[in-house]
Amino acid sequence: MEADGILARLKSLANPEAVDGMARYGINPHNTLGVSIPTLRGLAKQIGTDHELAAQLWASGIHEARILTSLVDDPRKVSEAQMDSWAADFDSWDICDQVCSNLFCRTPFAGTKAVQWSAGGEEYVRRAGFVLMAGLAVRDKKSADAEFMRFFPLMVQAATDERNYVKKAVNWALRGIGKRNLALNAKAIQIAQEIKALDSRSARWIASDALRELTGEAVQRRLLYEMQGK
Repeated sequence: MEADGILARLKSLANPEAVDGMARYGINPHNTLGVSIPTLRGLAKQIGTDHELAAQLWASGIHEARILTSLVDDPRKVSEAQMDSWAADFDSWDICDQVCSNLFCRTPFAGTKAVQWSAGGEEYVRRAGFVLMAGLAVRDKKSADAEFMRFFPLMVQAATDERNYVKKAVNWALRGIGKRNLALNAKAIQIAQEIKALDSRSARWIASDALRELTGEAVQRRLLYEMQGK
């Protein structure tokens, strides 16, 4: 498929009422058409994998086209420079999350960018660092616990960042890694308690919410069952 044809298709599916609803959930309405994620996933299946096309769709600046790139780009061809460039373009939490979860966390640079981006800076870029951590916690089945342990100090550093989309991503990463296995769960609980002691409303929320899930019966039972099954 050609980029112009795909963009025309997206525009034909525009739903202004959906855009209004998205804006109420904090999604940037600028250059947004209101096309649903299931529709974009269906279109992505028709398109297949196409790195060059993804670059053209991203350059359009259209919200849904940029989400679509996360579904059709080839993670094997994504460079660090592309990741930095696209992250700098993030203007909404959903684009950040979709691109990081669907595409960036499947690249060999995911861990490196998680560390770099989470260290500070623009809100959506810093969020992206922690979204990558959360994505790796689910997708990366092979890495040793040490690969995830290195993220915990970064969570402590960012826990006092009061920006809404940063603190929610820190919480997401903490919970995600803490649900991988019992060893990481114990460490995540320790880190959450450390975060809770910080003099910050953001930190207290991150820790309290994470501790509620990580110490909960459902998580503990599942992790114990998985350990016994090995």
